[in-house]
Amino acid sequence: MLVVAFAILETFGILSAVHAIMSTRTPQGSVAWAVSLITVPVVAVPAYWVFGRNKFRGYVLARQEDIDKISSVAAGARQQVAELATDESPFSADRSAAEKLARIPLTTGNDAELLIDGEQTFASIFAGIDAATHYILIQFYIVRDDEIGRQLKDGLIARANDGIKIYFLYDEIGSIGLPASYVNDLRSAGVRVHSFHSRKGRGNRFQLNFRNHRKIVVVDGRSAWIGGHNVGDEYLGQDPGVGHWRDTHVRIDGPATIGAQLSFAEDWHWSADEFISHLDWSPDVIPGADKKVLVIPSGPADALETASLMYTRAINSAQQRIWIASPYFVPDDAVVQAIQLAGLRGVDVRILMPDKSDSRLVSLAAYSYFDQVSATGASFYRYEGGFLHQKVALIDERAAIIGTANFDNRSFRLNFEVSAIVVDPAITAEVEKMFEDDFQQSREMAANEYDDKPFLFRLAVRVARLSSPIL
Repeated sequence: MLVVAFAILETFGILSAVHAIMSTRTPQGSVAWAVSLITVPVVAVPAYWVFGRNKFRGYVLARQEDIDKISSVAAGARQQVAELATDESPFSADRSAAEKLARIPLTTGNDAELLIDGEQTFASIFAGIDAATHYILIQFYIVRDDEIGRQLKDGLIARANDGIKIYFLYDEIGSIGLPASYVNDLRSAGVRVHSFHSRKGRGNRFQLNFRNHRKIVVVDGRSAWIGGHNVGDEYLGQDPGVGHWRDTHVRIDGPATIGAQLSFAEDWHWSADEFISHLDWSPDVIPGADKKVLVIPSGPADALETASLMYTRAINSAQQRIWIASPYFVPDDAVVQAIQLAGLRGVDVRILMPDKSDSRLVSLAAYSYFDQVSATGASFYRYEGGFLHQKVALIDERAAIIGTANFDNRSFRLNFEVSAIVVDPAITAEVEKMFEDDFQQSREMAANEYDDKPFLFRLAVRVARLSSPIL
């Protein structure tokens, strides 16, 4: 009986390995899964069918099922936005690549405000909610029923009572601890609430791999907020176990908001089986504002690996500097090679990471990139002023990227993410000062820091690196 059971399990392992080889997006991921599925099928087979898929087929089909409504609205919005397009590029003389990834042009006529840490971010979001006149779209990966979460809930209920239409979207895995009472209170006030529902559909019942990691707030189609903050007291530095929470958001006013609204509308359509028909899609130019902004959503339903391509393009375009801040630095080979080439060109390459991570495995894997990248001149800084969670990049004196995507396989291939590219000298100067302040609270890694670690530590780093394609 045991022999028969083992033979059946091994058969499933081999069939699953074939599936992994044919469908996993990276060769490293294919190898990691195939070896695990064949050698330890009892563990790897269930893990693969829960965590191993890289393409969100259900979301793709949902796009196609209601393609007329979504496409007609999106096409109309993009046509109007195109009239405000600028000939400039987010990264270099060639502007087409980033705009094709975003499916919308870089526009002028925007204003933007850099929001550093939780107090600035939530004060700005709450002010925007209070100022709404027609509707609010709100989406977070994590929503907690704590002090800031209840403040958000009370604010939304008050606006719903004023007649404002509100659509609230959260990720059921990220917000797994959110009580039903929180959602019911919002619904009782007339707020439309849905989880992202990544397991919707028979083919996705056991699928836990895809997460909606986006943090988007849109008010009246005129203003949008994008960045690293979720809704929880720890994002205000109120968790004594974490301490200061270092994070960054950006407020955008103007036509670039349409990109954030399109992203939300698609997510809502998937989650609620509903197309929001009354949104305002006319781009709103801010008088006297000339900031160029491009919003790029990315995720596992895209035909291309949008986030990875965006960052590779940004790094390749850098001529003077590329500074990157990310809590998780486990990039793929293409990004590593782009960073190496930037260093060889003499570009000032700096990678800012937390000194203490909330993921031991990811923290160990990040060490494996130190020698590989620093050999071409890149510098690594470890932030010691608390937990660094921001996802920001600074390219020359030209552009800044502020968004939700980390530098890891999950954000590049498995998560739904969103990034805002701001092309403006005033914003880049603010981001530069923000980085400089962060560097002041960081230590630069020494050239021999990794090599001087004990053998068992370095072995653990290499093992963690092997796991990085399936993290």
